[in-house]
Amino acid sequence: MNVKNILPPVAPIARGGGKAARIVLASQSAIRSTLLSNAGVSHLCVASDVDEGAMKSAGKNAPGDLGGDDLALMLAEAKAGRVGKIHFEDYVIGADQILSCEGEIFDKPLNRERARRQLRHLQGRHHELISAAVICYQGKIIWRHVGRARLSMRELSPSALDLYLDHAGEDVYRSVGSYHLEGLGVRLFDRIDGDYFTVLGLPLLAVLSFLRTRGILEL
Repeated sequence: MNVKNILPPVAPIARGGGKAARIVLASQSAIRSTLLSNAGVSHLCVASDVDEGAMKSAGKNAPGDLGGDDLALMLAEAKAGRVGKIHFEDYVIGADQILSCEGEIFDKPLNRERARRQLRHLQGRHHELISAAVICYQGKIIWRHVGRARLSMRELSPSALDLYLDHAGEDVYRSVGSYHLEGLGVRLFDRIDGDYFTVLGLPLLAVLSFLRTRGILEL
């Protein structure tokens, strides 16, 4: 597992015995780590190495109605649970995001042609971003939360679509929906209803609220 220390100015309070209650983000997601850092939350980034694609495919093909909420929670719990086995005494945050448009669950495009197809399908329609976050402590999931946001993508001409893909770069191929709202992707939208942090992939306000109630954060 890849490990990265993120140490902004505000540190967690101490546990009994003087040992700091560490917060671990079970992800190498730059944006989720940045959100925590900007909120003054010291944390460790540890990649979970969960095969998201395989789990997502299995979840979508499972018997019964496994909706976007359940799928996002399943992936978030898998990440937190995997890292939580190593960081048993730490608070491990797992998060995942699902994009749903008219009942269809989208995957990361991974290349330009798939990104173009995704964007052509999403333009002129509403879609939902479902962001799940969980916290694992001592081998158990002790908290779960799902946030939703509704987005409306405007109509784009073929030339505008190609211009966007030219300038957005290959990073969007690894983003469900083929856009980063914190960057050039915001130009694709007419309307966004919902929490901004949920759109970015981490329901931060809910996470911070839980950490305060647990006594991990004072502020």
